[in-house]
Amino acid sequence: MTKKGVLICCTLLCCLFFSDLKSQEQNTATVPLATVLSKIETLFNVSFSYADHIVAPVYTKDLLDNSTLAQALSLIENTTDLSFDFLNERFIVITENIINEVQELDQIYISNLLTTGISKSRSGVTRIKPAQFGILPGIIEPDVLQTVQALPGIISTEETVSNVNIRGGTNDQNLILWDGIKMYQSGHFFGLISAFNPYLTKRVEVIKNGTSARYGDGVSGTINIELDDKVATDYEGSISANLLHFKGYTTLPLSKKITLSLSARRSNTDFIQSPTYTSYTDRIFQDTDLSVNSDKDSQVSDLNFYFYDVSTNLIYDITEKDNLKISATSIYNKLGYDETIKALDINERSGINQSNNGVRLAYTRKWNDKHTTDFTLYLSNYNLNARNFNLENGQQLDQENEVLDIGSKLQLSSKLSDSFIWNNGYQFTEVGARNLAQTNRPVFFNNTRDVIRTHSLYSELSYLSPSKETQFITGVRGNYLDAFNTVIIEPRVRFSQRVLSYFKLSALGEFKSQSIFQIIDQPNDFLGLQRSRWVAANDDTLPVLKSKQASVSLDYTQNKWLLSLEGYIKNVDGISSRSQGFQNQFQFTNAVGSYDVMGIDFLVNKQFNKFGSWLSYSFSKNNFDFESLNNGSRFPNNTDIRHSLTYGSTYTINDFKFSLGFNWRTGTPLTQPREEQPIVNGEIIYDLPNSSLSDSFLRFDISAIYKFQLFDKDVQVGASVWNLLDNNNILNTYYLINSEDEIQKITVKSLGITPNFSLQYSF
Repeated sequence: MTKKGVLICCTLLCCLFFSDLKSQEQNTATVPLATVLSKIETLFNVSFSYADHIVAPVYTKDLLDNSTLAQALSLIENTTDLSFDFLNERFIVITENIINEVQELDQIYISNLLTTGISKSRSGVTRIKPAQFGILPGIIEPDVLQTVQALPGIISTEETVSNVNIRGGTNDQNLILWDGIKMYQSGHFFGLISAFNPYLTKRVEVIKNGTSARYGDGVSGTINIELDDKVATDYEGSISANLLHFKGYTTLPLSKKITLSLSARRSNTDFIQSPTYTSYTDRIFQDTDLSVNSDKDSQVSDLNFYFYDVSTNLIYDITEKDNLKISATSIYNKLGYDETIKALDINERSGINQSNNGVRLAYTRKWNDKHTTDFTLYLSNYNLNARNFNLENGQQLDQENEVLDIGSKLQLSSKLSDSFIWNNGYQFTEVGARNLAQTNRPVFFNNTRDVIRTHSLYSELSYLSPSKETQFITGVRGNYLDAFNTVIIEPRVRFSQRVLSYFKLSALGEFKSQSIFQIIDQPNDFLGLQRSRWVAANDDTLPVLKSKQASVSLDYTQNKWLLSLEGYIKNVDGISSRSQGFQNQFQFTNAVGSYDVMGIDFLVNKQFNKFGSWLSYSFSKNNFDFESLNNGSRFPNNTDIRHSLTYGSTYTINDFKFSLGFNWRTGTPLTQPREEQPIVNGEIIYDLPNSSLSDSFLRFDISAIYKFQLFDKDVQVGASVWNLLDNNNILNTYYLINSEDEIQKITVKSLGITPNFSLQYSF
């Protein structure tokens, strides 16, 4: 794309963004909630279901002119003790908030953070509700891990959902919970698609700082995916398909006390080769054994790839005070291919399997209006197995990586008053990581297993002033790691203060630790498709990770304008050079160090009558500090993206939604060979580490959704184009010595122009 073309596109987008800047008058009238609900039903063609006794005595502010549905519901949630659960696009159930949940003191502060269904709580937690999700550029289904990358401070340098970088961290430093189960695999198609079915998901919380003391691990950030915990009153479900997979979802009220929800997805990639599949395979098979083998005498054939996921959620209201919930999920990816050398009449089949299975049992006892206990048991099992044949030398390489995570948690929640909630709990986890590697030429076998048991106590006090202008959440978590006889104390804090009606000042801080993470041994491990393997800390060459972070933010909200500015500093200590993916002079080093990040996140959002638009900018400076590398001098992190800019706009008219936007960022750091004598004794001699940058990244995306009725049921069709202008973006660059003893430059490119189409039928 020419510079002139980029300038024209940016100018048009900015004109859209700053158009129609008419202000809205505030409405402070108080009217019966039933009256407001009736207006909402008429305006938005929705239907509410509720018990009369919870609505009749409630009064709230009247609707603002030109309010959207999400804004109207958010206004009610902020001024009452009620919450809204979407059964589908039209039917909404109104329920009372559970009085002892921390969420009661941490209700929605900003709705429509980027689009409908994405909001921000008083304490700064970003919340995503897939049932209310509107539309984002290039996204036509509420893919959780793609959606979070639209938030300031969160990107993926590899353009995948399995490598999400939160404020400069690596993906293994993120705590990803699926209904309380820690997940070690988050993507299908080797990271290009989120592995979590959104239609079973009630809410997603994204936490970049000030994490609740209830959560351990995740020194970089937390993504908490929650399922429903309330018994449904009506049947509902949907079936859908796009150019990569089919999926279905249903909720079945088995009785007045029991609800069973099921979801399943299966790829069509092993029998349909769509343009989307072709684009994805071109992207993911770069720099892998499949691409390397294409340059050899061997031939690759009979490539077969598929994935699936199945999830279930059972809710049982044993009594009015007792609730039992069982949830489970299974995620699976499989790739196989034949490799043949016809001249030698040799044929072997290589392949890789990746899976993550999890199950959780949760029991809740509401003793009275002030005290509730929660007890949970969970298990998560991750497996990565690969077999790779090198036909030229007759070598067979088998590799396995397994994680078995078993845990339990007991929590007591106490409502001390209308303003105070106190949570106390104990958590036990036992995590075992096993790694196996064996070859036949030369004969080699290695099978290691490490186990870490952690006992944690935590306490957290939440306060919200009667005026709801001041919020303070403070907590502490103490972890005892029995393998190292070590105690780690982790204080956490969140504070926010409403100022001058339209401003909110917030301060957040946290200490965190993590004892299981990923490293890379060889660049071609697991066929080069999944290089990283999970390992447990050993308190020596792989110490426990420890992080510290502090941030201050200022938000302005008025007349459907949102301006948010947040500055932060972050330090993560104990990282291994083997976990950072070096592809330069440090590729095979084994050093321990740290990284420091300082940055600023800025977001401006304006919602009009039918049009919404936002612009976000992030600046960060991210440096490594290894005492034994680079002569002890600091140097740029591999994920050091100094500047990133995201623009998006949405337009909604009746049942049609349209979105257009772009992502721009500076290039990723790289290390070039030195100009004079770049090869010495068969090795590349490099310049200073990460002293150069690849070209800047620019991608335009577009999407559209249309809903209509068919046989009195909702049907939704969607279409999107990722990388609309087919820009040739470089994600990674490194160098190696080829068979002719010359330096070869290897580049990994982003997705090219990638169309997709979806169809969903709801019932």
